[in-house]
Amino acid sequence: MSRLGSGMQARFVLAMGGAMLVVVAIVAVVLGRQATMQDEVQHLSGTVIHDLFDRSVRSRGEALARELSDALANPLYYNDLEQVGALVRNTSRQQVVRYVLVFDDQGRLIHDGTVDVLEFGQPMTDPLAAGAAGARELVVQASPKVLDNAMPIMIGNQRIGGVRVGMALDDVQAMERQANQTLGDRLQQVGKRHLGWLLLMLGLLIGIGAVVIIYVQRTLVTPIRWLAGAARQIEAGDYTLRMPESRRQDEVGELMRAFDRMSQAIARHDREVRHMAYTDALTGLTNRLAFREALDHRLMAARASGHRLGLLFADMDDFKRVNDTLGHEAGDEALLQFAQRISAAVAQAGGDEALLARFGGDEFVILIGEGDVAAGARELAEILVRELGKPLVVQGRELFLGTSIGVTLFPDDAADATTLLKNGDIAMYQAKMAGKNCYRYYSRAMDHAVERRVHMEQELRGAWERGELRLAYQPIFRTRDRRMVGVEVLLRWQHPTLGTIPPSVFIEVAEQSGLIEVIGPKVLRAACTEAVQWPAGVDGEGLFVSVNVSPRQLRGGELPTLVADCLRDTGLPASRLHLELTETAVIGDEMLAAALLDKLHRTGVKVWLDDFGTGFSGLSHLRQVPVDGVKIDKSFVADMQRDPDDLALTTAIIAMAHALGITVVAEGIEQEVQFDLLAQRGCDLAQGYWLSHPVSATEVVELLESGR
Repeated sequence: MSRLGSGMQARFVLAMGGAMLVVVAIVAVVLGRQATMQDEVQHLSGTVIHDLFDRSVRSRGEALARELSDALANPLYYNDLEQVGALVRNTSRQQVVRYVLVFDDQGRLIHDGTVDVLEFGQPMTDPLAAGAAGARELVVQASPKVLDNAMPIMIGNQRIGGVRVGMALDDVQAMERQANQTLGDRLQQVGKRHLGWLLLMLGLLIGIGAVVIIYVQRTLVTPIRWLAGAARQIEAGDYTLRMPESRRQDEVGELMRAFDRMSQAIARHDREVRHMAYTDALTGLTNRLAFREALDHRLMAARASGHRLGLLFADMDDFKRVNDTLGHEAGDEALLQFAQRISAAVAQAGGDEALLARFGGDEFVILIGEGDVAAGARELAEILVRELGKPLVVQGRELFLGTSIGVTLFPDDAADATTLLKNGDIAMYQAKMAGKNCYRYYSRAMDHAVERRVHMEQELRGAWERGELRLAYQPIFRTRDRRMVGVEVLLRWQHPTLGTIPPSVFIEVAEQSGLIEVIGPKVLRAACTEAVQWPAGVDGEGLFVSVNVSPRQLRGGELPTLVADCLRDTGLPASRLHLELTETAVIGDEMLAAALLDKLHRTGVKVWLDDFGTGFSGLSHLRQVPVDGVKIDKSFVADMQRDPDDLALTTAIIAMAHALGITVVAEGIEQEVQFDLLAQRGCDLAQGYWLSHPVSATEVVELLESGR
C-alpha cells in the first residue's frame, strides 16, 4: 500500500505537475494570444474607425454641398445676400466645417460667412479654387488639411455659381486619434482585468482552466468579434445591426451598447440626409433629384412591359409678380397652396402610382402610368387648370394666378427621360403662349417654334447696337381743332435677312426673355433726345412724346429714377414726356402701382393707361390708380358705328374719365365717322391711320414746320 501510495503520490504529483505545467502553458499561450488579439483588435478597430470617420466626413461634406446648392439657388438667383449669408453661417458653425464659400459662375467670391466679406467679388486664389470654380457637378478635392466639396448652383439648366464646403481633416484626424486612444485604453483595461482572472486560475485544475477559457471566449472574444463584424457591416453601408442579448455592465458591455447607439445614430443621420436630399424643403414633395431617379426607373419598367407613361409639366402663371409685390414669404405661401391643390388633384385623378414632385421654383411635374394614360393625363390637366385657376388668399389678399401645363407621353413623344422632360417644358411654354391657365399637348412642330423663338431672342440681343431697331412716331391730334399735339413712340425692327419683324412678335419675345428691361431705357432716352430737338407747334408749345413702358420695367421699381435721369441728361421738359402703361400692368396690386405712379408724377411726367377696357378691371380702378389719361382700346373704336354696346361703353368711359379730370385718347381711328362720333362725345385726343400713319423723326419736323 505504501509503495502504491508512494507511486500514486508520485503519479499525483506528476499529474498535478503536468497539470500545472499544462495550465501554465495554457496561461502563457492565452496571455500571448490575448496580447496579440488586443493588437489585432486595436489595429482592426483603428482601420474601421479611420474608414468610418473618412466615410462620414466625405458623405457629410457632399451632403452639405448638395444641400447648400439646392438651398442657395433661389437666394443667389435673386441676389439675396442676406439669405445667402445666413445659410453660409449656419453651415459654417457645424462641426469639422472649416469654411463655406459661395461664388458666382466666374469663380468670384460672393459670401464666406463673415459680416464684411472682405474678398467679395475677388477670384478665389487657393490651390483648390480652379477645380471648384469649373465644377459642373459635385467635385471633391483634398489637401493635407482640408477636404473641399464643390457643387454648382443651378437654376434649371443654367449654372449661376457654386458653393464650396471645406471639411477640416486635421480636426477629423484628431477625433480619430482620440477614438483610437479611447478604444486602446478600453482594451487595455479589459486585458488587465482578465489577466487577474487568469493568474488566479494558476492554482486551479484543468477543469477550471477549461471554464476560464470558455469564459474568456464568451466574455471577450465574442463581443470583440461582434464589434469588428459590426464595424465591417457599417463600413459596407448596412446599419441594421442586431446586438446580442447581454446584460453586462462592464466596459465591454458598455462598449457594445455604445457601438449599438452609434450605429443607430449613423443610421438615423443617413435617413435624414437621404430625406433632405430627396425631399423639397418647402412643400414636402419629392424634389427634382428624386423625381429624376424615379423617372428613370419607371421608364425602364415601362420599356420592359410595353406600358405608356404620361408626364404633366405645370408652371405657375405670373408667380414672379407675387414675389416682387408681396415678398418671398407670400410667394412661399402661394407655392404651398398650389402644392396642396395639385396633390389633391393628383389623388383624385392621377391614380395610385402617380408621382408628384416640385421640379424647382414654381414648376411641378406629375408622372402617371395607370389605365388609359392619354385620357388620364387630359382629365388631370383639366382638373388642374380648373382648381388652380381659382383665387388664392395670401396675406389677406385674393390672387388670381392660374397655371400653364404641358402634357407629353412616353413612348409617343420621347424615348428617354431628358427628352420627355424637355418636351413637357416646351408644351408648357406653348400653353403660356396660348394665354396661360390652360394645357397643351406636345407636338413635334413645337420644337421648331421654340427654335425660332430662341433664334429671334439671340438676334434681338444685339439689334439695337447693329442699328436694326429704329423709332417711328404715331401723331396724336386734338379732336376740337385737329391739331397735332403729340406723338406716340413706336419701335420697328428691320432685320437684314428676316426682313420687317412685327412689333407684336419681337416685343413679346423681349418681354418674356427680359430684354425689354435693356431695350426700354434705350428707347426712352432716344425718344427724349430726338423730341428735344423738334421745333414748337402752331400754338407755340412743343409736342409731347408718349413712350410705352413694359410691366417688367414698372415692377422693377427703378422706373422713376430712370425717367428723372433721362430728363436731366437730355434736357426735355418733364411736361412733354408721357408714359403709357397697360391696364393689366397696374391692376392686381393698386397700392404698389399707386406708389410707383406717385413717384413718376413727382418728376413732372404724365402717365396714361393704355389699352383701357381690355383688362376687365372696371372704371373703379381709375379712382385708385392716379393716371392723367386713358387710351380707349382700338377694339372698341373699330365697331362703334355698328355695335351699340361698344358705342355706349366708349361714351361711358369718356364721361367717367372727364368726371375724374382724366384726359381721354382714342386710338385706332381708321374712318372719319369714328372720329366724328368720338369728337361729338368729347374725346380729347385721337390717333389712327385715318389721321396719319407712323412717321420718322424727320417727317415729324416737316409736319411741324408746314403747320399741318
